[in-house]
Amino acid sequence: MTQAIEVSRQDHLALVTLNRPDKMNSLGYDDWKQLEQVLRELSADDSVRCVVLKGAGGRAFSAGADISEFTTHRQNAEQAAIYGVATQAAMDALAECRHPTIALITGVCVGGGLELASLCDLRYSNASGRFGVPINKLGLVLSYGEMGGLIRLVGPALAMELVLEGRVFDAQEALTKGLINRVYPDETVVDDVMAVATTITERAPLVNRWHKKFARRLLKPEPITPEEWCEAYECFDTEDFRIGYRAFLNKETPRFEGR
Repeated sequence: MTQAIEVSRQDHLALVTLNRPDKMNSLGYDDWKQLEQVLRELSADDSVRCVVLKGAGGRAFSAGADISEFTTHRQNAEQAAIYGVATQAAMDALAECRHPTIALITGVCVGGGLELASLCDLRYSNASGRFGVPINKLGLVLSYGEMGGLIRLVGPALAMELVLEGRVFDAQEALTKGLINRVYPDETVVDDVMAVATTITERAPLVNRWHKKFARRLLKPEPITPEEWCEAYECFDTEDFRIGYRAFLNKETPRFEGR
């Protein structure tokens, strides 16, 4: 049986595919729950060094939540609140993943799909990418959690532009707005993004996880504690630091061990 969320591994790289191409890779209630489980398991796996999230088929990254479930799972506020727990849990799992995350975007990336992409560390699109949050056309609002990812990524003014105008726009405009990091040609985007992901897996994994942790912490208003300041120096006690600086001195390529 085909899974809506598929996971494959290439050494230290994990590829998570939203596998509903006939539905523009939109996700149903059970799919959101499965996505959360997959992401939690990958985050806990120390052998993983990078996670790439993509949509199957090439026509869409994701169109977000499956609209066909409105009549069964989201007919009223009570049902929508239950559904929202599942979607938010999946988004939290992506945002909290310890490893670097990349959204490999091909085609349509709208609504909940864009919200998922906004929670990745890096977002790369093909030239045919299409972006937007046309949710007001459905008479719906983004929850606090859903809007939070967009605001953290592009700020409140641009997030409000997205939800008030409800436009769908191309990859070049998304790049200009800071929604994505880079645009690749349609014919090479998968190879190009996988090359970036592979490069990340070759870097010191403990350092990448620390940088993710520090970046999230710096978004919080509380002052950095003395203990938190000291954590930045723990890397000097790792085997990866010794591997890295010896390789640098010897003009060699380091092979990090993650310890």
